[in-house]
Amino acid sequence: MSVAIRAILTDIEGTTSSIAFVHEVLFPYARARLPAWLAAHAGEPEVAGQLAATRAEAGLPPEAPLAQVIEVLLGWIDADRKATPLKALQGRLWADGYAAGDFHGHVYADVPPCLRAWQAAGLVLAVYSSGSVQAQQQLFAHTACGDLTPLFSAYFDTHIGHKREPASYTAICAALGLAPAGVLFLSDITEELDAARSAGLATVQLVRDGTPDPQAAHRQVTAFTAIDPYA
Repeated sequence: MSVAIRAILTDIEGTTSSIAFVHEVLFPYARARLPAWLAAHAGEPEVAGQLAATRAEAGLPPEAPLAQVIEVLLGWIDADRKATPLKALQGRLWADGYAAGDFHGHVYADVPPCLRAWQAAGLVLAVYSSGSVQAQQQLFAHTACGDLTPLFSAYFDTHIGHKREPASYTAICAALGLAPAGVLFLSDITEELDAARSAGLATVQLVRDGTPDPQAAHRQVTAFTAIDPYA
């Protein structure tokens, strides 16, 4: 007997939001401002902690100068590396950009009405992205459709594990207090969907403009409106 879906866990980039927004707006914004921003904020405890984590992950000595750490971070941005300290620092920078009105968080038009309908139907909604929890919340709080954060009950980033590791999805289900079979994961990335399925979650692949190498191994849709959580 199949377990009824009780929660929807969604990726962001390529799923709720366009890949172009992330790579053509958010990443360049952070890259251009990171050196000056770090020079101004490096003494803050939270920022200093992320700089120390960067040094450790990059194999630099604890006393490595800020300029060297900045070069590492810029290299990680260029390589789209899913490094937790980088994502935390980018989240702080993007928060400034949203607050200043420099850009709005992009979501596809099909996303908000479906999220609202699913929440109204009693489904728990959660986000899992390699971007920091702060970055996730800021994106959904500043969309052209208004503040979508009240729709979500939980946010997860790489602190819980990386997205291509089944253990990450097991940990998320435990945090939600749900059996894996009762959680539906939405993503555009086949390897993430494979990991979620290995952990026992139901899966749907979003195939939108720019979706890399979609695989028929997962149920595929081109919009949220085509998703039936109970199918």
